[in-house]
Amino acid sequence: MTTSRTAPQPGARKQIHLAAHFPGVNNTTVWDDAPSAGSGQDAARHPSIGSQIAFSSFTHLARTAERGLFDFFFLAEGLRLREHKGRIHDLDVVGRPESLTVLNALAAVTDRLGLAATVNATFNEPYELARRLASLDHLSEGRAAWNVVTSSDAFTGENFRRGGYLDRADRYTRAAEFVATARELWDAHAADGHPVPFDHAGTHFDIRGEFTLPRSPQGHPVVIQAGDSSAGREFAASAADVIFTRHSGLEAGRAFYADVKSRLAAYGRQPDDLKIMPGVTFVLGDTAAEAQQQAVEIRRQQVSPQNALLALEQIWGVDLSSYDPDGPLPDIDPVPDSALAQGRVKIADPKAVADKWRALSQAKGLSIRETVIETTGRQSFIGTPEAVAEEMDTFVQSDASDGFILVPHLTPGGLDPFVDRVVPLLQERGVFRTEYTGTTLRSHLGLPDPARPAGKGDRA
Repeated sequence: MTTSRTAPQPGARKQIHLAAHFPGVNNTTVWDDAPSAGSGQDAARHPSIGSQIAFSSFTHLARTAERGLFDFFFLAEGLRLREHKGRIHDLDVVGRPESLTVLNALAAVTDRLGLAATVNATFNEPYELARRLASLDHLSEGRAAWNVVTSSDAFTGENFRRGGYLDRADRYTRAAEFVATARELWDAHAADGHPVPFDHAGTHFDIRGEFTLPRSPQGHPVVIQAGDSSAGREFAASAADVIFTRHSGLEAGRAFYADVKSRLAAYGRQPDDLKIMPGVTFVLGDTAAEAQQQAVEIRRQQVSPQNALLALEQIWGVDLSSYDPDGPLPDIDPVPDSALAQGRVKIADPKAVADKWRALSQAKGLSIRETVIETTGRQSFIGTPEAVAEEMDTFVQSDASDGFILVPHLTPGGLDPFVDRVVPLLQERGVFRTEYTGTTLRSHLGLPDPARPAGKGDRA
């Protein structure tokens, strides 16, 4: 099956792409954990919270996303439980099932929804992972996606035979070759379905043989990438179909959008060949004031006093347990290259972050907890359903994004209000589908199926 791409008519409104991120180990999730000693009584707790690992939670969110006609369902991944001050990070104890296992099961209970797995290109091998992704693509009839992530973290690498050997500078070069090699494998069948031998000799991989699966209905699984550095943007421009970004604000989004899209031509690609979808949260209310009040309450649930100090310690690199979360920020400078927290992305310039936070705290009279709440919140759409629909539409029509990956704060029903109250308004605006018109994820995203490489036609 080939996905055709129709050129937009002059004056036509851009269509919004939507995806659903399963709430997990991040600072947007509200947890069903009892308050820890000394953490206060307003720690994260909500009557609607369900299990983070029960299959019923995954099916509920996925079916809600499909009911809302979303492009895809997105699962994150963690390869090691993070540590803080030598102890397992509290928010990691809920567990994280392996993404592809969950998505293979979801393929049986969904019909059109894309299924996106986050899988690390540093600690996997092309043949094995290409086979697992191709299997999901066949089982789902062309709905698989791979969110490519990398790691130079030796702490995570200790779980693997070769450990954390990979230099940080090499992580994108390995990932780029990994994606290219996987695509060689997905193409290693002739049009008549018979295997064509592959032979790849590169810097990171030297493999040859025959692949066990023919091409899927969409040719290749969709490739998603989430890097924001210059190298990450270049990797996305050269190899990705979707980029998952965290830019907040309309102007910042427009600048990122313009920069990444401008890089595509160097790789012979068109602007629509890469969809830019920032991760966002949302809070809905019957009035603007009600939505704002709910947003405040949610952020206080997400950032308990204990977690506020934890967030501060990750920047300062020292034990701050003696500080009052409702008091001022420390007047000491951070400790560089601290090993206090393990399994997290290192902050490049902790002193600069600390100075920025202190300036904000002093200017607005914010406590530690209030500062963390204000500085760590992901971009959110807050307001009535009508206001949220209008603001999202403005972002897309202004070329600040091609759509959004929604990150609900509750498991598993956090997406329900958006599907019930905002999606119909987007449909009324004519910027979101009223039915699925294709069967593959590439068709949902308006992406062309990859062409079969020369020499991979029918056998003589």
